[in-house]
Amino acid sequence: MRIELRGPGRRRLGRVELDEQARPARVSVPGSEHDFFPQWDAAFDDAGSLRKCVACGCEHLYRRRNLPQVTPVIAVLAFSGAMVSILGYAAHAAATALLVVLLVADLLIITLAVRQLVCYRCGATHEGVRIARYHRPWDRTMAERVAREEREADGGAATAQPSPAEPPRETREAN
Repeated sequence: MRIELRGPGRRRLGRVELDEQARPARVSVPGSEHDFFPQWDAAFDDAGSLRKCVACGCEHLYRRRNLPQVTPVIAVLAFSGAMVSILGYAAHAAATALLVVLLVADLLIITLAVRQLVCYRCGATHEGVRIARYHRPWDRTMAERVAREEREADGGAATAQPSPAEPPRETREAN
């Protein structure tokens, strides 16, 4: 399992490789003088799927696909090629072959995209783990609920940062 750790403000701290079978109690983070202490308690369900964030212990995770950065370029090329073909500007066999190549590349990118679990609370991403069916894509209401619980746990301090799911403070006060 590979975990990309996040710190305050969701700033990237580093990436660590963990063996979920060995369940190490302490892992050194490359490029940092700090160590990472995974929270393995009830992190996996009976089927071997990750249930809780190993970084912070939060039970609220969402799944996502991490698409390569070339995906938008391929999509624009495929769309422009389709428009050229539809408008009849290129009825040549080479144009059709190029469209087929772009279609295959697009399908490969989508099917081979890395699936990740991301923690709502700390933003840590977990790769290379089995993802259970009960993990859903990102949900705004869940993100707001986790942010509200986090603020309440901090004692409702005025210095708490709003979550990315909340509008800026000026917008909330104006409404």
